[in-house]
Amino acid sequence: MFCVLFSYLKFLLKSTNEHGVHSPFVFNYVTKCLYLKQKRDNIKSINILLKSIAYFNHKNIELYGKQDLKKPLQIHFPNMVIGANMIDVVYADELEIDMLKRLFSEEKLHNNSMIFINSIHQTPEKQELWRNLIELPLITVSIDMFHCGVLFIRKEQVKEHFIIRI
Repeated sequence: MFCVLFSYLKFLLKSTNEHGVHSPFVFNYVTKCLYLKQKRDNIKSINILLKSIAYFNHKNIELYGKQDLKKPLQIHFPNMVIGANMIDVVYADELEIDMLKRLFSEEKLHNNSMIFINSIHQTPEKQELWRNLIELPLITVSIDMFHCGVLFIRKEQVKEHFIIRI
């Protein structure tokens, strides 16, 4: 509990809103997706995931972890393919670096793939994993939203890390 509270206070001190974002890609994502008042789910991180899938018009998702997302995905995106060869979105409660490298080496991830990790500040181990993931050379854009984190593979963009209040 103390770890989460301390992490949240650090997050509040470092975070910004859309005015602190200088990347057009991230600015549009924040203003046209994350800050929309539309509510698709009561769980904040799942709501962010569902809004992101709609915003980017993703069609294929790979699910790792305990979270049961099949029902909300079927309700909001009946044509979504779970477990396709080419992955638009990877959802993970916990994503190991080796798993991400394997997906990339198997060429299942593409230039506009999004990796969505739930509860990145829940434990010190998850915080360390998040820091290690954003340091990977293949990750160019990372967004910490406290409740979750999003990683993007965008070859046309310089490596940047954002801490966004939502």
